Amino acid sequence: MAKLSRQAFIAKLAPTVQHVRREGSPIFPSVRLAQNILETGCVIHPWNNLGGIKVGSGSPNAYWRGGVVYKGTWEVYDGKRVDIQAAFRAYDTLYDFYMDQDRLFRMPRYERVRRAMTPELQAEMLQACGYATDPSYARKLIAIIREAGLRVYDELEEEWTVSEKQAMEARLQQLEQRVQQLEQAHDSAVPPWAQGVVEAAVKQGLIETPVRGSYDFYRMLAVVHRSQTQAASRASDR
Repeated sequence: MAKLSRQAFIAKLAPTVQHVRREGSPIFPSVRLAQNILETGCVIHPWNNLGGIKVGSGSPNAYWRGGVVYKGTWEVYDGKRVDIQAAFRAYDTLYDFYMDQDRLFRMPRYERVRRAMTPELQAEMLQACGYATDPSYARKLIAIIREAGLRVYDELEEEWTVSEKQAMEARLQQLEQRVQQLEQAHDSAVPPWAQGVVEAAVKQGLIETPVRGSYDFYRMLAVVHRSQTQAASRASDR
């Protein structure tokens, strides 16, 4: 996928970002757009992951359906940059990515992000809450917000009437209840046949503990583990 100019990248994403904000997202559009620019370098990949969200220990849900992309990235540990290979979530649409990211931001860990009253403070809270290991993460986001004039996107293009807000809140409650039902339906303990696979995945850093997921999630891990084992075996035979 070709790299877009910053202006074209923002123009492509802004309508969806503002739409998600109107649906109740706690993230300022300016912060979200700055994060997308920083995380992708203005490239929209086919897997639509604009925020570096790894597979982690989460189960597939209404927005992330279990798709995975393996690619190189880097983290900062003890002040040193470390290049790694990691499993990232792949999404069907940009909207799905934003909605799944908002599920992450609803976790207690990100309460300070949700409560931030300005884009700059929200950027600082993203770093403080551990969204990224880059010690300059907040500074970079704030610089992009100011350089690109992104705060203009925080001003919603249309006002909502009281009835529209009430209808939207009711719809959001219905959707949240549905998501919870789906998660409960897919959330199960590790089956005996998958114990070894899960342990290997945890050691490789592909997922975190505690581990709970659907049958398809464990089956996916088994396929990935088998593929990696076969590849390692072939490499050792050379």
